[in-house]
Amino acid sequence: MNDSAKPLSPDDLGHRVSEVFDLIGALYRRGLRKLEQGEEVEGVSVGVRSVLVLLHRYGPMTVPQMGRLMTLTRQFVQRMVNDALTRGWAETTPNPAHQRSSLIRITDEGEAVITAILAREHALNRQVGGELTEAELLACVRVLKEMLKTFDHVEAD
Repeated sequence: MNDSAKPLSPDDLGHRVSEVFDLIGALYRRGLRKLEQGEEVEGVSVGVRSVLVLLHRYGPMTVPQMGRLMTLTRQFVQRMVNDALTRGWAETTPNPAHQRSSLIRITDEGEAVITAILAREHALNRQVGGELTEAELLACVRVLKEMLKTFDHVEAD
């Protein structure tokens, strides 16, 4: 086993993870700016986009469920849901499991909007260079999941 295949010492790991966080921060800020440019095209804010993506991928959910998944406050998610409801991209339905917490469901119009957004984003993501391999991306996902576990105890509210 060569040195690059050995687990790092905690001190070295801390420094390398800091580098990853710096890159994630830059990637997040640039990606957010790109998404905001898309808002001018589709008229969908980044927050509403996130709600629509959850509903598109996972089906009907309550606002608290969305907040937990996105690690955002219930109040913020509720504002984004209200915007989606007003625009006709989502609708409320009765929740058999909880009378006071309605399920939010994406509408056909919401599906069309989020499908167009995801297609535009997919076209952009296809431009990522570096001749990345499946193994490299799997390793990247594994590393990011391990980093995320560090903050499992952090609550949004």
